[in-house]
Amino acid sequence: MSSSETSHAPARRPLRLWPGVVAVVLQWVGLLLVPRVAPDAGLYGLIGAAVCVLVVVVWWLFFSRAPWLERVGALLLMPLAVLATRRFVDPTIAQAGMGNMMTFFSTPLLCLALVAWAAATRRLSAGSRWATLPVALLLGCLPFALVRSGGVSGDGQSDFHWRWTPTPEERLLAQGAEPLAAPPTPKAPAEPMPTPASESATPQPSAPAQEQKKAEAVRPPSAPASPAPSMATPSADAEWPGFRGPGRDGVVRGVRIATDWSASPPVQLWRRAIGPAWSSFAVQGEFVYTQEQRGNEELVACYRLDTGEPVWRYGDPIRHWDSEGGPGPRATPALSDGRVYSFGGTGRLNALDATSGALVWSRDAAAEAGVEKPGWGFAGSPLVVGDVVIVAVSGRLAAYDVRTGERRWLGPEGGGGYSSPHLVTIDGVPQVLLLRGARSTSVAPADGTLLWEHKATPGVSIVQPAMTADGDVLVAGGDSMGGSGIRRLAIAHGPTGWSVAERWTSAGLKPYFNDFVVHEGHAYGFDKNILAAIDLADGQRKWKGGRYGAGQLILLPEQDLLLVLSEHGELVLVRATPDAFTEVAKVPAIEGKSWSHPVLVGDRLLVRNAQEMAAFRLRADPKLASSR
Repeated sequence: MSSSETSHAPARRPLRLWPGVVAVVLQWVGLLLVPRVAPDAGLYGLIGAAVCVLVVVVWWLFFSRAPWLERVGALLLMPLAVLATRRFVDPTIAQAGMGNMMTFFSTPLLCLALVAWAAATRRLSAGSRWATLPVALLLGCLPFALVRSGGVSGDGQSDFHWRWTPTPEERLLAQGAEPLAAPPTPKAPAEPMPTPASESATPQPSAPAQEQKKAEAVRPPSAPASPAPSMATPSADAEWPGFRGPGRDGVVRGVRIATDWSASPPVQLWRRAIGPAWSSFAVQGEFVYTQEQRGNEELVACYRLDTGEPVWRYGDPIRHWDSEGGPGPRATPALSDGRVYSFGGTGRLNALDATSGALVWSRDAAAEAGVEKPGWGFAGSPLVVGDVVIVAVSGRLAAYDVRTGERRWLGPEGGGGYSSPHLVTIDGVPQVLLLRGARSTSVAPADGTLLWEHKATPGVSIVQPAMTADGDVLVAGGDSMGGSGIRRLAIAHGPTGWSVAERWTSAGLKPYFNDFVVHEGHAYGFDKNILAAIDLADGQRKWKGGRYGAGQLILLPEQDLLLVLSEHGELVLVRATPDAFTEVAKVPAIEGKSWSHPVLVGDRLLVRNAQEMAAFRLRADPKLASSR
């Protein structure tokens, strides 16, 4: 080729960068800015970001003017960069989002890396560009190797931390063993319970030696190894016997508190680090019971109500963990007749002496029911009805004799979920309700006989049902993406049996895993992450307001008052009236993501999350004091 021919050879046209730059900027606006500025539009931000990914791919393949080998090569190297990085990420990242987190979150990072590489190397030789391309893509995936996941928030936002920072659980374990408070001494210990004759009902202690020694260390000398229910200490009647209170309805009756928290704020009594779990509390006398995880031990623990001092702990060598909720059990212990009944994240049901923490009996309810552990672990709290303790093994009820642990009955198969068994009386008939996927089921507590069942759209059942004043049942539905609404069911018992009729379905209140309460013809709860109220006559929404995340609440009916524990650990008072949303007071309470239900016993308020718990004294309503 002559020199004149060479001088007239066409030069490579410059890269067309601006479409890629614009698409990447819009992508990150959708991911980061839209959820902060307009939280309700977060889903649209994600959709927009996904569209921008397609725009980047189309631009790079057809409009970038890059050499075809670079266009195809860059897209082929992207998944290889993700696969290479997966070998070095923390397990909480590798397993997050059912193993799909890296695939999902690496896409915008790789788009950013591609556009940045194309802009930075546009004047370099082809060899230099090829040499730097895999480096740029690996740098795009590097953030995943530097962080760990602490789970997700109620709206699905990931909680990232630097990989080298310890978790709250690791910090707690580094403090070493805590001294236990002096044990209570029963005034009149009961006689030992006879050992069951059948092998299936024999107690199966499974605690490690160290935890078993702890339980032994606080057992009164006169207490038997497998003690009968202690009626002396704690008191016979539990003020808060388990999940959501005496009626499992989140209602605190007979209590009136001061609502002017600027003048009379909650007074902190104590604060204590605790192992991760999403359990709430059971309270009896001067003792508080909850569940937690510490290392490879799943614990049931007893603390003093006044001081927070630990009294006893019982541990099983079990650990549940999932990428959304993190480690630890999900259920709340139940108190009955001097015993504590706990249901662990992997499906183990324990009966413990409430005074000493000694194991009475233990059953692997999941294995006996033939049910595999669901993705978020077993979350249903035990329910004691008469002489049986009932647990929801995902979507199947199982009942055990409270004295011996022998299984009494197994409920119908089918469905799944994370809701707890719920005792109600309809048309004078006591029955246990369970929401399980697409089904709302009622059984007789004595033998598990199916009374009635209502089928709806398949979904995920998490929250508790509720009763209206005239005996209808409210059930909430949802799926893995959130709540879908509430149905009102009319249940009747006639000569031909039970009948179920659906009165209405409302999307005005869509609780996901945040329970709702019923008061004066209205339901109050979380519509996703915002508090809302609906009219039970027709399901129409009355108001919506207050961004408290995926929090929990209880009702003080005498004051028409909601006490909310926000997802961010704030305590909030809101009027339980249908005319308008009215926030009365708000103060910070605990640090970190807070999904557990608050408990109010007298003037003592207990709150916890996966890293700490605290007790507050709420001052009495001054109007109540002046009227005496």
